[in-house]
Amino acid sequence: MSDAPTRPWTFLSNHGHVLVAISRSPHAKVRELAASVGISERAALSIVGDLESAGYITKHRVGRRNTYRLDPHRHLRHPAESSTRVAALLAIFEVDGDDGDDAS
Repeated sequence: MSDAPTRPWTFLSNHGHVLVAISRSPHAKVRELAASVGISERAALSIVGDLESAGYITKHRVGRRNTYRLDPHRHLRHPAESSTRVAALLAIFEVDGDDGDDAS
């Protein structure tokens, strides 16, 4: 075995982690999303912008806060998974992405 340190990696990108975090907490502040994913607020804000620009989420202003609604019918971006919908990804994490509302 090699003594060389292994490079850390995860199965999901930060974009995937933020999407799951939004699904779990659609009323979360960017600061809270960043903390749950383990990234900076600036990175989280950039990712939220990417997800919104690509149509995966829509942002709605409620008072002084944003709330997010995701589109579970959008397809994943990578060609190898382009036939898979966001809802299938969220189902792995037991996240109900039908309406983006965490109220039960």
